[in-house]
Amino acid sequence: MSKKHLVCQGAICECQYGNFPDKLKVLTQSKHYINDKNATSKLVVTHVDIGMTFENNTFGLCKLQPTTFGYKPCIPILQEWTGQYKKITYKINNGNPLLEDSKGICAISGSPSIKINDHGQTAELTQQNIDNADNDILVEFLPFVNLKKVIRDSDQLDN
Repeated sequence: MSKKHLVCQGAICECQYGNFPDKLKVLTQSKHYINDKNATSKLVVTHVDIGMTFENNTFGLCKLQPTTFGYKPCIPILQEWTGQYKKITYKINNGNPLLEDSKGICAISGSPSIKINDHGQTAELTQQNIDNADNDILVEFLPFVNLKKVIRDSDQLDN
């Protein structure tokens, strides 16, 4: 699994036969989050997140369904994911987390045509990161910013 990211809710996917990306959403579990200190939005996507598991449930127009006037709208029905990380299994849904190079098989294409363009994770700066940071190094990288003060001020705004 070295240097591959786990996929979370909000990951951007596209189908090689569509013309528009869509975002993944998790429907099978509500317990396992990643890079989300408040556990509010970045649920881990697993291989059992299949069916209608996208925000808009479309990848635009489907090139596999031509009509006289163009193409039918894509309505992806995800049948299976391939390339999941099998060394982890979540008990809540018996699912293995997806990796950024996992592929989805749509009922229309019958092949792994759905790829993950962006895994959905973003780094989240926490107070612990600031507490553990070396002030001498921070001054070199950000000479005009007092990060500890910025974090302290933002925490006061939240309260």
